[in-house]
Amino acid sequence: MINKLDAKGLICPEPIMLLHKAIREAKHGDIIEILATDPSTEKDIEKFCKFLGHKLLQKQIGKKEFYYLVEKQDKNIIKNNKER
Repeated sequence: MINKLDAKGLICPEPIMLLHKAIREAKHGDIIEILATDPSTEKDIEKFCKFLGHKLLQKQIGKKEFYYLVEKQDKNIIKNNKER
């Protein structure tokens, strides 16, 4: 399932807070599509994914807009699959 997150016009930390909420509500494997205008999202979303173990599938950096695709990874599901 793809969830769209419009963070255009929002500044740090709001885009990450919205992403965090969307990830909490998503299921393992769901995709979050993020549109943003705050340049800080370039580093923030990458760090968010790395720290929490989600996949940053795509990142497009424009002059005025930023586009990201993040796939939710449930650590319990990943852990259980590695044990098999």
